[in-house]
Amino acid sequence: MTTKAFSGRLAAWALSAFALSACSQQQGGAAEGDKGAAAGSKGAGDKGAAGDKGGKAGVAKIALLLPESKTARYESKDRPFFEAKVKALCPDCQVLASNANQDASQQQAQAEAALTNGASVLVLDAVDSASAAVIANKAKAQKVPVIAYDRLVPGTDAIDYYVSFDNEAVGRLQGESLLKALNNRPTARVVMINGAATDNNGLTFKKGAHSALDGKVQVVKEYDTPDWSPDKAQDQMTQALTALNNQVDGVYAANDGTAGGAIAAMKAAGIKPLPPVTGQDAELAAVQRILVGEQYMTVYKAIKPQAEAAAVIAYHLATGKPVPTDLTGGKTVNNGTKDVPSVLLVPLAVTKENLKDTVIADAFWTQEQICTAQYAEACKSAGL
Repeated sequence: MTTKAFSGRLAAWALSAFALSACSQQQGGAAEGDKGAAAGSKGAGDKGAAGDKGGKAGVAKIALLLPESKTARYESKDRPFFEAKVKALCPDCQVLASNANQDASQQQAQAEAALTNGASVLVLDAVDSASAAVIANKAKAQKVPVIAYDRLVPGTDAIDYYVSFDNEAVGRLQGESLLKALNNRPTARVVMINGAATDNNGLTFKKGAHSALDGKVQVVKEYDTPDWSPDKAQDQMTQALTALNNQVDGVYAANDGTAGGAIAAMKAAGIKPLPPVTGQDAELAAVQRILVGEQYMTVYKAIKPQAEAAAVIAYHLATGKPVPTDLTGGKTVNNGTKDVPSVLLVPLAVTKENLKDTVIADAFWTQEQICTAQYAEACKSAGL
């Protein structure tokens, strides 16, 4: 399904939600009287609604637990898109948003605080898998549903929904794009800068990338990047260049932050021209690097439909309404313990050639944001 089609379906669900609204300005009125509005709502009360926990009766609280801020998307895209959708569906609902800054113990504390404050549902983008399972289990013990957002949480039956992209496909896209840039040359020397080994997504991206690259290039050095840190990725790339005497034909970088670190290391080493480098998230800095030829590609994941899908599910769970079955289309992802109903969006590979038709066409970034004075000439050359 295209992201635009998915957005259209979300708009239809939004209209339907308003027609059914238990969370509008009139919530708690006669229409909800027979559903126990004073206690939140029938289903929400069963799942630990705010009214049952001493919060304002009838006001659903939704916790959004984000993992870190080194990757720009979470605070600039995911959070505002999610909050705006919840507000559109339910003006009186409260979003309890927090960011763990890549600290698993901090995320656990934030989750506990959200539960104490009466959260009716947790939308959890995990810092790491082990601590996330603990969070989910605590929520389940309090009858609070959990939506795994962006990153699947393995090893627990306490996950109710999963909203993300096909993450193995993301890694495969990156690997296939790198092969294309290298003209499928089997002697090409590739350094792999993977994501964090503690992040289930990082492992899945790596699996997808290896499925594309193995046996088709020479992977001469490979690293997992703690905390997805661009600084650590830069250090790893510096180590690789030293060991390889700067003889590198391509770099698999798992996201745009690690790509930026790898590129900084190669520029510091005086490598010209830079070899093709992959990325992910379509960060503004990465898009600009693509324009000037420093980064070959990124993976564009349309975050708005992802955040809005999570908001639609959270709204229904928090207000005790059945989640629309066509939202997941019957898809599930097994997390090692259960088959989790899942919304899986389609990622897109973005290079200079299709930049205008993807991130700009979707207004993910505007031409004005991209084409600052420093990049004006590159934009002109690219037809922007």
